[in-house]
Amino acid sequence: MTDSSPAAARPDTRSAPRVVIVGAGFAGLAAAKALAGSALRVTVIDHNNYHLFVPLLYQVATAALSPADIAEPVRHILAGHPNVEVILGTVEGVDPAARQVRLRDGESVGYDRLILATGSTSTYFGHDDWAPHAPALKSIEEAREIRTRVLSAFERAERARDPAERERLMTVVVVGGGPTGVEMAGSIAELARHALARDFRHIDPTRARVILVEAGPRLLAAFPDDLAAYAGRSLERLGVDIRLGQAVESIDESGVTLAGRRIPAATVVWGAGVTASPAAAWLGLATDRSGRIPVEADLSVTGFPDVYALGDTALCRDAEGRPLPGLAQVAQQQGTHLGRALRDTLARGTPVPPFRFRNRGNAAIVGRHAAVFDFGPGRRLRGFAAWLLWAAVHVVLLVDFAQRARVSLQWLWRYLTYRRGARLITVPPPRR
Repeated sequence: MTDSSPAAARPDTRSAPRVVIVGAGFAGLAAAKALAGSALRVTVIDHNNYHLFVPLLYQVATAALSPADIAEPVRHILAGHPNVEVILGTVEGVDPAARQVRLRDGESVGYDRLILATGSTSTYFGHDDWAPHAPALKSIEEAREIRTRVLSAFERAERARDPAERERLMTVVVVGGGPTGVEMAGSIAELARHALARDFRHIDPTRARVILVEAGPRLLAAFPDDLAAYAGRSLERLGVDIRLGQAVESIDESGVTLAGRRIPAATVVWGAGVTASPAAAWLGLATDRSGRIPVEADLSVTGFPDVYALGDTALCRDAEGRPLPGLAQVAQQQGTHLGRALRDTLARGTPVPPFRFRNRGNAAIVGRHAAVFDFGPGRRLRGFAAWLLWAAVHVVLLVDFAQRARVSLQWLWRYLTYRRGARLITVPPPRR
């Protein structure tokens, strides 16, 4: 009689080299999938049990999607690959000499090759005291908090009798003119002007103020000038008040001080900067200003040939020596490249070839019918065509078919009706 249990179906890889991947984001998951089905032992460690599609997180924050639409359990994603195991845990250190990864619970995991794909977190540029008043957008918890702050402010404005307080409650300040800030500002403006427009009796949500603040001279600094200008005009048509060349001086529970002027606001959203996770500290390495670890052309950490860094964790340069941007497509390509290369390296001793990034376009959605797409020198797209392409690309990149179907149907319903179905206040609103 044979054993048909899942354990019996797994190949015996106890003596095979072990690749440990820290982080189940775009880079880590791509590496795990590329290593799946090989004769190697693969261990994925993450402090969350799910893979999060971060580019659509702003739609959770603005009630367009629910968390389940953009997150999928890591075990489910990798369930069909017997040589890949998943550990739910928090890494607190690495011992390169012993080839051990230390977890917070005291356990250690040995490795033959280590891949650090731990992503990034928000930075407030030395003003961490602003964080409680201006949540960023890097996690489901932060997205739900922003959604609660926005919706709760409108609820309180409905009951407010003081006109000044009502105006404060209906004012949202978004800090940062990059893709995150642009997408957040446009989506909040659409939420107020369309989805909430007929739901209240004592306030007019279409009169809500959405202010987008950027310290630099223009929006979308990584995009060509004409696309950035188009994005600005599209936001202004939505009623967004754009403030360029003005740095934030302070943020507190009642609003923002901007270039010496006080702006009373109940909701402030931070989208002004990110810094890499503390993976460099585990190896005692110096980093660039964004906390990224310098890597060689083969993505190995400088001075540590058995350790690799990917995605937002890595300071990886292109053929001209320019740092690659912190984009999902960069992380995915790096993970796939390294995973495939390590199969050959550990099986036949062939070196990992240099990584070459292939730019498939950088995009930002500005609002209904409006987006910008930059494919490189002389190749760009804007308007409705860019919006359709943006939607198609993001649906395809979702890891699960059910997610793709749900998101597509919700976007179609939202497009036809101007409604948003995830307008739930699910965490206690702040006392502001």
